[in-house]
This record gives sequence, structure tokens and C-alpha cells, in this order.
Amino acid sequence: MYSNLITITINYNEIIKTSPVVLVEFYASWCPHCQRMTPIVDQVKSQLQNRVPLYQYDIDKNEAESTEADIQSVPTFIIYSNGVEKWRQSGEIESKDLLKKVEEYM
Repeated sequence: MYSNLITITINYNEIIKTSPVVLVEFYASWCPHCQRMTPIVDQVKSQLQNRVPLYQYDIDKNEAESTEADIQSVPTFIIYSNGVEKWRQSGEIESKDLLKKVEEYM
């Protein structure tokens, strides 16, 4: 699970401005809901074909970012448009629904 993640070295406020639309997931490795979301997130990432960057933060390893984003539960998905939060959902979500939400802001 989450074995092919890229280590992020720029701060959160810069991350959310790296592209016109950015999808962020906050998760925890011990969270069963997050574990069930892994294949769904992978599917959405594949369907987006690098048109929208996806950044994933483990809340236990990224406490500052989790606090900055006001994460109350995991998994939490946030869509930013031009650095402004446009949509947020905590909990499990179907791949088609997550993809549809991202595409609304593209």
C-alpha cells in the first residue's frame, strides 16, 4: 500500500498551486477506509493520465500539512483550483464520483 509514493519536498501552499487543478488525499496507513480507497485512488490517477496532479499525505508523517489543511478524519480528499480549496470530502468515495468531481474543475 502506498509503496510508489513520491517524497514531497516543497511546502503545502506551493503544492496546491503547482497546477490549475490539484487533488490531495490525506490518509493513514493504519486506516481500513484508506486501505479500501487505495485501488480507487490508483484507478482515478490512471484515468486522469497526469492531467491533474495527485498528492498523497500520510497524516502521521505529515502532521504540519494535516494541521494546515484542517484534516479531521481520513481519508480526506481536497480539490484545489488555482490554489483555492473548491471541494472536500472525508470518507470513502466511488472512483466514478471522485473522477467526476475532479473533472468538474478541469
